Amino acid sequence: MSIFLNSESKVIVQGITGGEGTKHTARMLAAGTKVVGGVNARKAGTKVSHKDKDGNDVELPVFASVEEAMKETGADVSVAFVPPAFSKDAAFEAIDAGIGLLVIITEGIPVQDSAEIWAHATAKGNKTRIIGPNCPGIISPEQSLAGIIPANITKRGKIGLVSKSGTLTYQLMYELRDIGFSTCIGIGGDPVIGTTHIDAIAAFQEDPDTEAIVMIGEIGGDAEERAAEFIKENVTKPVVGYVAGFTAPEGKTMGHAGAIVSGSSGTAEAKKKALEAAGVKVGKTPSETANLMREILGA
Repeated sequence: MSIFLNSESKVIVQGITGGEGTKHTARMLAAGTKVVGGVNARKAGTKVSHKDKDGNDVELPVFASVEEAMKETGADVSVAFVPPAFSKDAAFEAIDAGIGLLVIITEGIPVQDSAEIWAHATAKGNKTRIIGPNCPGIISPEQSLAGIIPANITKRGKIGLVSKSGTLTYQLMYELRDIGFSTCIGIGGDPVIGTTHIDAIAAFQEDPDTEAIVMIGEIGGDAEERAAEFIKENVTKPVVGYVAGFTAPEGKTMGHAGAIVSGSSGTAEAKKKALEAAGVKVGKTPSETANLMREILGA
């Protein structure tokens, strides 16, 4: 009942000894994630102490490289808590090692670096799925968490969620907590990202235990319009959507939406119309979106 991440996923943390890495390693362990180690070349050979979900002490080894960590632990997922200036090198290292899933949490990575990360993954045959950067990560509730998503606000269930916005991811998870989710993915709102709405929606369409899909977008760019076209041509499961930014002024860059709204292209209203033309029911607020999903599922 999940995509990209499940209870068998073995997770390493790049930057495990830093402040954010330490905090969120603890939270991932508490969520039941199989965290098997971390990477920090300067502290290779040491261990970090944490508690697992049952409160038992765990000692996680710190390795010099992702390649070494994968060899020693069998890790197939890396979560990167690395400062922006070093994130490209960290991503290249994970891609070169052939990690299956790389979740880049870091905000503020230069667009040029993000583009080079994506190009490098492509040059290596797309063996590494990238989520992010500037994202909350991915959670398959009651199975595994790779990132910073709160694990205690929802349960395992039959809805798939993909979102540009971290906080809106959490809100929809909470509002539909009684139904639950197969997997929730925060893809990030930067101009260049790895996994897209389309990638996630395609995977949810193929997942037998995902019965319906929630898609959250933001003003700027044309990702939602492209997703609408994909849904129209390829998706048979019900999809509901929400687009943040209905009250935003045109022509102004808003937060991390990642693009300037010009004319009607990229506006919330334009995205809403494109999605509705593809059969997606779109709410004007997150709560209205949750209610649309309830109506579809009869919950």
